[in-house]
Amino acid sequence: MTYATDRIYEEVAYLAYHFHWPLDQILDLEHPERLRYVHHIARLSER
Repeated sequence: MTYATDRIYEEVAYLAYHFHWPLDQILDLEHPERLRYVHHIARLSER
């Protein structure tokens, strides 16, 4: 099973926008780790 390409782009854009990390650094993250950052940002944004 593969992860949807559109979803990866969304996660990468979200992290790049909020953390200002370069593309290669974000793509080097394993999916669970990248998703953890996405969820953490979302929780911070809700506050």
